[in-house]
Order: sequence, then C-alpha cells, then structure tokens
Amino acid sequence: MKSNIELDGKTLTRQLIKEIVNGHATVTLSADSMERIRLSRERIEKRLAEGQTIYGVNTGFGKLSNIKIEEEDIELLQLNLLRSDATGVGVPFPTDVVRAMMVLRANALARGFSGIRLETVQLLLDFINKRVHPIVPSQGSVGASGDLAPLSHLALVLVGEGKAEFNGEVMGGSEALRQAGLTPVRLQAKEGLALVNGTQAMTGIGVLTVNEAERMGLAADMAASLTLEALKGITSAFDPALLAVRPHPELELVGGRIRKWLEGSKRVTKQGEIRMQDAYSLRCIPQVHGASWQSFFYAEDRVQIEMNATTDNPIVLENGEVLSGGHFHGQPIALAMDFLKVGVCEWANISERRTERMVNPQLNEGLPPFLATNPGIECGLMIAQYTAASIVSENKVLAHPSSVDSIPTSGNQEDHVSMGTTSARQVRQIVHNAARVIAIEMICASQAIHLDKAEEQLSPTTRKFLEKVREFCPPLLADQPIGDEIEALSEYLLTSDVLLNEYK
Repeated sequence: MKSNIELDGKTLTRQLIKEIVNGHATVTLSADSMERIRLSRERIEKRLAEGQTIYGVNTGFGKLSNIKIEEEDIELLQLNLLRSDATGVGVPFPTDVVRAMMVLRANALARGFSGIRLETVQLLLDFINKRVHPIVPSQGSVGASGDLAPLSHLALVLVGEGKAEFNGEVMGGSEALRQAGLTPVRLQAKEGLALVNGTQAMTGIGVLTVNEAERMGLAADMAASLTLEALKGITSAFDPALLAVRPHPELELVGGRIRKWLEGSKRVTKQGEIRMQDAYSLRCIPQVHGASWQSFFYAEDRVQIEMNATTDNPIVLENGEVLSGGHFHGQPIALAMDFLKVGVCEWANISERRTERMVNPQLNEGLPPFLATNPGIECGLMIAQYTAASIVSENKVLAHPSSVDSIPTSGNQEDHVSMGTTSARQVRQIVHNAARVIAIEMICASQAIHLDKAEEQLSPTTRKFLEKVREFCPPLLADQPIGDEIEALSEYLLTSDVLLNEYK
C-alpha cells in the first residue's frame, strides 16, 4: 500500500522525493498550505480589484514589463506566456526528472507566496498521483527567470495543450487529461507566471543526482578498499592519529570508513612490511575522496534549502505587498552543481589510476599482466582500463563550470543568467559515467583477488561485497566481452541502497 506525503513547502527531503518519484507514495497538500495558498490568492485579487499594476499580472514580461495589459486580456496573457516559452528542444527529460520537477513546483507553490489558485496546484498533484507525465525537452533553459522553457512545457499540459506520456503512450495534453479523468485548468491572473518562474528543472535533476552521488561516493570508498586488498596496500596512511592532524571532517570520515571496512583483513599491510609508501592513488584516498565528499555535502545542503524555497517573481508577501525580486535566479544551484561535478570527477579520476595500477605489470605487485589468466594469448582487462580512461577524459570536458557563462536575454533586461540547468544535466552525466569507472575498478580488484587466490584473506566486509560484485561479473577464466557486465554493475551502484543501509 502506498504511503501519502503531505506537501507543506517546508519539510520536503530528497528521500521523500525519491519515494514520490518512484511511485511509492502519493502527495496531498497540508491543511496549512491550502490556507496559505487561499490567502495568497485573495491578496492578488484584492490588488487587481483596487486597480494596482503588478508585474506579470497585468503587465508584459521581461523587457515588455512596462506595457499595461487590459483586464479582458489578463487570462490570455498567462496562456500566451506558456505557449511562447515552451520552446525547449533536444531529448526529453526522463520520467524521474519530470516527476521531480512537478513535486518541487507543487511544494514551492505550497508555501503560499505565488498567488496561484488552489485548484491549479491540485491539478499538478493529480498529475503526480495519476502518473500523467508532460514531455519536457531537456535543452532551452538559461537558468534565470526560472527554468522557463522546461516548466512551460510541463505547465502546458495543465491547460490541455502540449504533450504527455500516460500509461506508456505519448499523446496530446488534452487526450492525456481525458484518459486520466482530469479536466484542464483555465489560467487566471498570475497563474502562468507562478507555474514557470522557478528553478525546478535544475533542482529536480539536482535532487536525483545528489541521491545517486551519495551512492557513488560510497561505491568509490568500497572500490578503494577492494583495491587496497588486491595490491596489499599500506593502511598506516589511514591511522586515526595521523589523519587527526589535518582536521577536515570528511577526510576522517573516509579514513574511518575504510578502516572499519578493512578490519580483519589479512591482505593489507603496515608501513615498512613490504614497502615504505604507496602511490598517491592508494595513500591519499582519505584526502582525495574526502574532498569530493565536501562537494557532495555542499550540494546536498543547497538542494535541501532550494527544494523548500519560494522561487518565483513577483512574490506575494504576507503583509499584502507584491514585490519583484530575483528569487527565480538559479545561481545557488548552478554553483552547487558545478562544485559537485568536480568532486565526482575526482572519484572517477583516482579510481581509474587505481585500475591502472592493478593491470600494469610494472605496478601491480606481481599480479599477472593486465590480470589475464594466460597473458600473451589473452589481453585480460587491458581494454577495461582504456574504457575508464576514455570516460574520465569525457568527464573533464563536462566538468567545465557552466555557471561561469552568462548570455543576456530579453533585450538585456535579464543580463545575467546562471546556466544552472546545464550544470545539473552535466553533473548527472558525470555521476553516471563515474559509476562505470568505479564498476571497472571493482571488476579489476575482483579479478586480482581471484588470480592471487586471496578471497580467504579479505576482511569480512569486503568479502561480502565482493560476492555482490561477482554476481554481475564472475572471475574471468578467459578473454570475453564485459561491457554488459560493467553496465549492469554500474546501474546497481547507482540505484541500490545496499551500501547506504548495510555498510555506511
């Protein structure tokens, strides 16, 4: 039986969004939110009845804000906004992103600062609960004045236009509403603007990506632990007293996690037993992984704030004032996504270097060249490292910060934009790429341990996880294609809660 989650504009978390996006929970508005929405709408209608001029309500938009709109054209103004702004292009966002966008926009409207009608917000909730998914192209947002293009494609379906997916079929918006037993809304003053003037495309991608990045960071720590055992790594570098003299909490978080996971291992060594020092990709795991966790925690914090924030313009304040500001601007999320891009890239970069150490006969502590069963006649995992190298190189291009770019729009009225949705799209691709690189490291570590007949020497924790890795890619007895195995393991790392629940 599905649970129900109340949206109140204040308490939404990324874990709750995951439940809703995955279809495990329905959504309703809290009683307090419904009252705030009602009062906010009354304030807008009161101002209009008094003949006041309000941006985007009875004026044009952007550079056209000085043009007064006659009362009889106010509804058409809101509809035209959706039609004109729905100019997105490219591959549509996947369903999970569209669902996250709808949840986040509804939650922002639930705060009661946007002047929208309750029935309009309710239709958005009906879309979520009945799985009506607007088709939203992924390209076209500059990330200021909100995610105008993506949110306009989403909002068009509310009025019976645009396209949507329902029951696995793509159809016109009006037909999707009909089949779902829903009635399109007729927008009134301010409502079109309230639906599109937010950051929910970039934040929706951001929430989903933060969830995946957390799993990826734990997978990177586990892959490093397996590689330390495969290469008889020196654990003296993870000594708690040593790490404490450089008191970054994320550094000790990683060091403590790996110490815990390697407890009981007979494969790892102490300083001086075999060699004095390991290469940086082994010795500096706490420092490098820890710094990447810093970027994760920063992005997590920014996303948590944004998912419970009002991103709109103008804002209908509780004192009755309607003020224009810049709460639609995506810069807080854009910078966070760019920072996370760099952090996740480093999880992948150092992972590829550890993979190289395992396959390179000059660096792998006497393991067979390229971890082949019969080196020479077989190439083993030589090309798996090529694949990892190719992916980390691609990530370096994607990691260029989109937020440092700005192209003026709307006749230079909107003369600084965030490009945050581009940042969010890129960071999710980087996370998915990193999953493949880390899966390759795990497969190489599994093969190294198999060739060295070292399974019995592993710690109980790493041995248990190694069994999971081998469900996707058993030890290689001869050369064979393993692209499908890499993909399957990487998908598991992205979606499974096993590291979160059993190991973290």
